[in-house]
Amino acid sequence: MTTTSTLAPSRSTAPHRLARTRSLPPPRRPVLPQLARSDDVTPADLRAGLTEGRLVRVAPGLVGVAPPAEPAWRRNEALHLLRVRATLARVTTDFWFSHETAALLWGCWVWGLGVDVHLTQLSTPPSPVRGLLPLRRHTGALPEEDRSAVDGLPVTSPTRTALDCACAMAPERALGVVDSALRAGADLPALTARADEEAGRRGIRLARRVIALADPRSDSVGESRTRWHLASAGLPSPELDIAVETFLGTRWIDLGWPDIKVGIEFDGAIKYSGGEYGDPRRRLLEEKRRHDALVEAGWILVRVTWADLAHPERLVARVRAALAAGCRRQRA
Repeated sequence: MTTTSTLAPSRSTAPHRLARTRSLPPPRRPVLPQLARSDDVTPADLRAGLTEGRLVRVAPGLVGVAPPAEPAWRRNEALHLLRVRATLARVTTDFWFSHETAALLWGCWVWGLGVDVHLTQLSTPPSPVRGLLPLRRHTGALPEEDRSAVDGLPVTSPTRTALDCACAMAPERALGVVDSALRAGADLPALTARADEEAGRRGIRLARRVIALADPRSDSVGESRTRWHLASAGLPSPELDIAVETFLGTRWIDLGWPDIKVGIEFDGAIKYSGGEYGDPRRRLLEEKRRHDALVEAGWILVRVTWADLAHPERLVARVRAALAAGCRRQRA
């Protein structure tokens, strides 16, 4: 088997590479849904709404409009936001939304979002809310620079949120949060310095690895997860958001190694399903034409889907083979 060292591309600047000129937008922050008091709905309408799935009980005395069942990740986010609204109504002591809840409110990519709403408080409240909401309380110091707000909601700052998630979450999940947090306003030098200062904190060693890989040019949580699998396998780090000149003009590759013209394209499939992305057939034809243009420009492309991320060993093997082919071609 080819070793990792033989796959490392050279650092020379290839003539086809372009300076990165486009900027990716900040993450889109979610809109917090509204709740209604159960007393404000007639008993008959409440029973019918809950039975038919139009309403969902969020906390005792509070109901909300039930989100669609599919896709599951969007439903989970919507239910989490309903619990955020209920937390505002039920928790009376000072707190800041933190960890993955804060990441969601900042618009970060929180793959595998949990049920619990995360709060950070300076001390344990004398009468915590028990049994009313699924809360995960964190207590401890929260300096002023770590306190912020999103649309009037108390949250930890993007930098503090990224650090907390990097320490508390599995690294495959955390990298997507940190990548998107950098686009939401987190400061990478400050984040790196904070991680270096927190020796002994639980999870800090893996957090440092995550932060070292973080890049605001990542365009999706799928790309972030792919990069984590490649790094865990010891493969050379890819560049992100690579501009390539083709017969169609400038086209962009998600991840890759420009010196040997090997690229990775993450295909989330959702962009071909219609809705906000336009006609799916047209999108599919445009993507086929784009793929052909990149191949004609000399690139070896590895296409990755969500299903591939469930089998990282297969994904790594495919990328390793593509890198080996690119290196052989370069030497020929």
